[in-house]
Amino acid sequence: MPNKLAKEKSPYLQQHVDNPVDWYPWGEEAFKKAKNDNKPVFLSIGYATCHWCHVMAHESFEDPEIAKMMNEAFVNIKVDREERPDIDNMYMTVCQMLTGQGGWPLTIIMTPDKEPFFAGTYIPKEARFNRIGLRQLIPGVVGMWKNEPKRVSKATEKIKEGFQRSQQFENGQFPGTEATDFAAEQLAKSFDTTHGGFGSAPKFPSPHNLMFLLRQWKISEDQRFLDMVTETLTAMRLGGIWDHIGYGFHRYSTDREWLLPHFEKMLYDQALLLLAYSEAWQATGDPLFKQTVYEITDYVNRKLRHPEGGFYSAEDADSEGEEGKFYVWTFSELKDILEKDELEFFTDHFQIKEEGNFEDEATKKLTGANIPHLQQALSENESKVFQVIRKKLFEKRETREHPLLDDKILTDWNSLMIAALAKAGFIFDDEDLISSAEQGIRFINKELVRSGALLHRYKDGEAGIEAMADDYAFLIWALIECYQATFEPSYLEQALHWNKVFSDIFWDEENGGYFFSMQQDDQIYGPQKQLYDGAVPSSNSVALINLIRLSRLTGKTELEDKAQKLGEAFSAELIRSGSSITHSMQAIQFLNTDSREITLVSSKKDTELFNTLFRESYAPFNVIHFKHRDNASKLGQVAPYTDSQTVKEKENALYVCTNFTCDQPVFDPDEMKKTLNS
Repeated sequence: MPNKLAKEKSPYLQQHVDNPVDWYPWGEEAFKKAKNDNKPVFLSIGYATCHWCHVMAHESFEDPEIAKMMNEAFVNIKVDREERPDIDNMYMTVCQMLTGQGGWPLTIIMTPDKEPFFAGTYIPKEARFNRIGLRQLIPGVVGMWKNEPKRVSKATEKIKEGFQRSQQFENGQFPGTEATDFAAEQLAKSFDTTHGGFGSAPKFPSPHNLMFLLRQWKISEDQRFLDMVTETLTAMRLGGIWDHIGYGFHRYSTDREWLLPHFEKMLYDQALLLLAYSEAWQATGDPLFKQTVYEITDYVNRKLRHPEGGFYSAEDADSEGEEGKFYVWTFSELKDILEKDELEFFTDHFQIKEEGNFEDEATKKLTGANIPHLQQALSENESKVFQVIRKKLFEKRETREHPLLDDKILTDWNSLMIAALAKAGFIFDDEDLISSAEQGIRFINKELVRSGALLHRYKDGEAGIEAMADDYAFLIWALIECYQATFEPSYLEQALHWNKVFSDIFWDEENGGYFFSMQQDDQIYGPQKQLYDGAVPSSNSVALINLIRLSRLTGKTELEDKAQKLGEAFSAELIRSGSSITHSMQAIQFLNTDSREITLVSSKKDTELFNTLFRESYAPFNVIHFKHRDNASKLGQVAPYTDSQTVKEKENALYVCTNFTCDQPVFDPDEMKKTLNS
């Protein structure tokens, strides 16, 4: 008999509908029952494409005996962290405080008043390797709940005090280049000079770190920073973390060498890596980076795109109950699919071995399976040979059982992809990429806005869940990039609108900074602020750059005043924490270099001059207007300072302002190039 998750939209919750555990969705009904029955709440937080969530479900939540113990001891609640990142953030902070680590599945045991007194991640059914099992944990918690209520109260009070301390930020002076220099050197010290990336295993892509280092190279002209970026991007693209057959990046590498990935594919990784590879191509001209941009978009359009323009969330790591089975190849399989010369080519270039080319994580024995990966980039001729092979392998792989597609659509992750597509479209002068970004904005406007309010999740034709800070901040970022790619003033107008709504709802008037969620009933310790960048940049990090760029684009200095207050609110953290807040560091870089507000005014909407001036160079600290007869009037309303920027005798004029000082307009194309390159 299905439990109480049957009506939920979340693919993750739907995976647990037939569990013998009597799961409830997060809500009043569950907590009311816990109070009435005087039971603690067992909260399990995960997401549909989470491998260890699947493991815990198969081991324990599908086991009738364990389920019976859970049902007798607890009121059991399931939460999809991607639908409710506010709940996940709060309890993940608790888990990290108590255990020193976090991850999913996240396991919380708490009072009916939502106050936690136990936190952990994956818990096996039986105790092993000094890790408690559910079979031992459940009676222990029951005993404490019934016989030691003071111990429970003491634990909840201690956790509350620790959580509130974590939300006490030290206000101070807006940081300068000492913060960015410190962050850059932190990353330099942890850089893996052999394999690229930072630290040891596991290795995450962390594209915002790479974009920060690109900017640090641009400012300092220190070749080390550019080399760290290019070596990391190249190593990831050649390694097993990249799907050489179907394209797209897996979540992270379990080893130093980028060989053995955690196989799930997330929309946000594709988006942020699309940004990083686009910018790195602009800085270096490396053809592998451009190729990667187009292959990421190929994958996203094929697997993650809704017919009306939104983007699905993720693909699972597992199929047929086994992680990575969809993606790996045995030598005998390849022998059956490929011609002899093709097999030889693929074996030689992609490190294929009869005994397999990677070890099982637990046993350290070769598995017999192969993950295709390269030692060096293919030449043009080799790429042509490989495409024939890839097509055969792709078609064969399509006949396998596919990993689960998590087809919910999230405003924040969609906005990241829209921003990336718009940025790539601008850099590569590609109307298809820009059109794809614009279609994404139309989808959000149509499906995720109700009565002037933004919503977080769309699934099966229904939108729901109040938008959180990430949704607003990332959408504003996407709209800025759409404006910079199209110079359609309505995108800038929308960005200003949503920025006002965002600030009206989430801004902390007393201490500065943006709260993550204002759903007060679920924030038992009060609203939380997010600053540190994780797999995606934090809402406050993104908001800081948004405010600066919007101010420079529109001339509205009050936006830069708010950015000043935001930086001051987190002053101590920005100075001390360095490489864990690199997206915020990009804002500090922006403010401490010769950033420029540039307007190209043309008598024509289409001019090749624009391409030669702006697309060919990496200039991350510029904001640009392209003013022409079709957008001049509307642009003047959104950015009034452009009204006085006109074309006189010539067809084109370039206006450049730096450090709040504007130069005389330049009319000659060669002089324009010199001005921009100076």
